[in-house]
Amino acid sequence: MGAESQNYWAESIQVLEGLEPVRKRPGMYIWSTDERGLHHLVWEIVDNSIDEAMAWHCDTIIVTLGNDGSCMVEDNGRWIPTATHPKTGKSSLETILTVLHAWGKFGWGGYKVSGWLHWVWSSVVNALSTRMEAIVEREGKKFFLAFEKWITQGDIEVIGKSNRTGTIIKFWPDSEIFKITTTFDYTTIVNRLRQQAYLTKWITLKIHDERSGQRYKFYFEGWIKSYVNFLNKNEEPIGEIFYVEKEKNDIFVEVSMQYNKEYSNNIISFVNNIHTPEWGSHMVWFRTALTRTINKYARDKGILKEKDQNLTNEDVVEWITAVISIKVVDPQFEWQTKSKLWTPEARWAVDSVFSEKFLEFLEENPSAAKAIIEKVFLAAKARLAARAARDTIIRKWALEGMTLPGKLADCSSRKPENSELYIVEGDSAGGSAKQWRNRETQAILPLRGKILNTEQARIDRIFWNQEIKNLIIALGTSVGETFDVSKLRYHRIVIMTDADVDGAHIRTLLLTFFFRYLRWVVDGWYLYIAQPPLYKLSKWKQSWYVYSDEEKERIIREYGIVWENIQRYKGLGEMNPEQLWETTMDPSVRKMYKVTIGDAQKADEIFKILMWDEVAPRRRFIQTRAKQVKNLDV
Repeated sequence: MGAESQNYWAESIQVLEGLEPVRKRPGMYIWSTDERGLHHLVWEIVDNSIDEAMAWHCDTIIVTLGNDGSCMVEDNGRWIPTATHPKTGKSSLETILTVLHAWGKFGWGGYKVSGWLHWVWSSVVNALSTRMEAIVEREGKKFFLAFEKWITQGDIEVIGKSNRTGTIIKFWPDSEIFKITTTFDYTTIVNRLRQQAYLTKWITLKIHDERSGQRYKFYFEGWIKSYVNFLNKNEEPIGEIFYVEKEKNDIFVEVSMQYNKEYSNNIISFVNNIHTPEWGSHMVWFRTALTRTINKYARDKGILKEKDQNLTNEDVVEWITAVISIKVVDPQFEWQTKSKLWTPEARWAVDSVFSEKFLEFLEENPSAAKAIIEKVFLAAKARLAARAARDTIIRKWALEGMTLPGKLADCSSRKPENSELYIVEGDSAGGSAKQWRNRETQAILPLRGKILNTEQARIDRIFWNQEIKNLIIALGTSVGETFDVSKLRYHRIVIMTDADVDGAHIRTLLLTFFFRYLRWVVDGWYLYIAQPPLYKLSKWKQSWYVYSDEEKERIIREYGIVWENIQRYKGLGEMNPEQLWETTMDPSVRKMYKVTIGDAQKADEIFKILMWDEVAPRRRFIQTRAKQVKNLDV
């Protein structure tokens, strides 16, 4: 990927339309207005600097989280053009930061490869910020332009001299848009920068958190091969790490992977350094090429007999950690948030580059190849056994009648988008919830005690478990190969458990089941956790429901409440039906957490630590986080 032309001037910036839709429907551009959307603002600006690095014009990117709630991204790349734009009559810097769909188009002296369209969404960041400041350093000068609520504050001005080139963007997220929080999470940003450092050759990424004083610096020479090594740090690998890189028909393909002795299905894909969590054409054909290559090798070596059925995609990825990174001149994404690639040419490039080299790898590493084949055969055997067990169980369910569970108090609405299901701990709390619910939109499913730990249970035990069976039937999606998210009967599924240790355990067991067997429910943002109050404070005829110890102490100080009036709720059953409604189920006042997966690899690792039998990793996990625990119930 050689250096591109330096002719990156105002004429290279094309304008399509205005900015107005962004604040009306921010979810179309940044996923959501919760923590995920907030950090998407950071990614949009960082990705612009990464584009410079991929074009060999930048080798250092610095992210600074300010004490004032700001985020600043600085690079030593070229610059955003500052000359007057021929169409808008404004400076190109102002055009880029205030006009939606203004970009340096491919082939116009801008970028051969970009994280979609360079600077195209920087205007979105501006639209969703209370203030943005831009500094451009070029040709010995330092240019400055500021925006308040995306309105330009004066003309672009020269504020000093400079002996370097680069761009600095600083922004403050708007609390009117991000109502949940405008506080950037240091760990989330560190993880993303680490990822980008693995994907981008010869780049140094730094972060400085002024709030805590924390700093981190990333630079890797092994690139995605080092990334696979990092992802496998807690696994027992099979053989060496496979790696291939090659350009095919103007598509640069880079693949690294390694099989493990323990279950570890962890495949991560990127297009132009943009994470594609919903995969796309490149991932479909990576899996296809992997399956075809292993089948060919196994048949050529006589391991897979003529009478045997071929191994499937599901079999060959069961024990794998892989990173697939491709760079495409003109990527076609399904969504504006760039979550899924749909560039047909990418599939042929990935298939061709990977399959030939991986077959060589197997031939040159016979002991590792033998161990890999044994693992995928084991996966195939488990798949067939699981399918047989599931089919038997589902057939039995059909004979018994797939009627909704008797414990389910269903809602009258048949529109999933208007319906919500409360999964409630215990018959007592379930009874209270049934009495004061909104019968049109709220369904209640009580659970009897703790459900099965599905992290390590056999598949037949999981589907024979009555509580899990009730839950699957109530949701309507089925599971496994027959899972169909379009049949989900409720678009808000709420886990509602007691605010004590047992309640937390039941919640973790449910989250484990959803993560392992109903993952699309989580990925579709249908899963929530109810937050019942911890205390009821009373003085005279006034009462307060509070949800944290900090809030309790504040109200005690403010109103002079004595301890004997304080009621601690440990169980949902301690509240009468009316209290349960007005604190936890009334949509106008209730508090909930939306369950999302920010880092699937990290989530997978944590579920293994918490839910498997090994005590030592779980003890270390608890000990290292003990000081973070609030509202500990002993």
